[in-house]
Amino acid sequence: MTDDQPDLPAAADLRASDADRERVSEQLRDALAEGRLDMEEFEERLDATYKARTYGELAPITRDLPGAGTVAPPALVPPPSVSLVKGPAEEASWPERIVGGDGTSTWGVAVMSGFERKGRWTVPRRFDCFAFWGGGELDLREAYFAEREVTINCVAVMGGINVIVPPGVEVVVRGIGIMGGFDHSEEGVPGDPGAPRVVITGFAFWGGVGVERKVPKAERQRLKEARRQERLERREARRELHASHLDHVHEMRRERERRRGGER
Repeated sequence: MTDDQPDLPAAADLRASDADRERVSEQLRDALAEGRLDMEEFEERLDATYKARTYGELAPITRDLPGAGTVAPPALVPPPSVSLVKGPAEEASWPERIVGGDGTSTWGVAVMSGFERKGRWTVPRRFDCFAFWGGGELDLREAYFAEREVTINCVAVMGGINVIVPPGVEVVVRGIGIMGGFDHSEEGVPGDPGAPRVVITGFAFWGGVGVERKVPKAERQRLKEARRQERLERREARRELHASHLDHVHEMRRERERRRGGER
């Protein structure tokens, strides 16, 4: 008896995504900060990470490291029919984005360098970060949350840390600045029902901690598409109005010509 299903690739042969490589690089940075890797090992593995094309090449890079960032291929299922029309990615609801657990990453350090957390990562109950002569960015627009309320503790010494939150998230700022500054501009904005609460603590010395509120990429795409559609509709309405005006002018001319002919 023959099998009508197409042959599916082995798990190790599936192509890895940029998000998979970013999760592995983040786990390597954490291992470097914890002293599990020296700088030479870190650079070798990071180079291998960005060269990896499949899960089989990516998985061995962090096999001997602890952490929740281990990359696994998705379940092998027959591929669905593909739509050639690109649309914005659907966002999870706030209850769906509060997932529990320990979080993808619990700290970030930038010493004369930088760190970044963005995309689909899980914010732990408490995230500690430190910047000295460097900078860090925590982007929560597409993040999931381990708890309903999370704390981000920022220490910036002659450096800067920027926290980006999406609309709907309540922000509470409890940090202080010593010859530096903490951004309180987003404090007091009420959150959506069921949305996370982000508490930002710490201090800035000759540095700063900024808080920005930006719409997610998918929402920006929807707004851009809505504006484009609105422009098209206005253009079409102007075209129809212009055509109607021309028809009216032509009708008036024909009417005048008929009257002149009648007068003769």
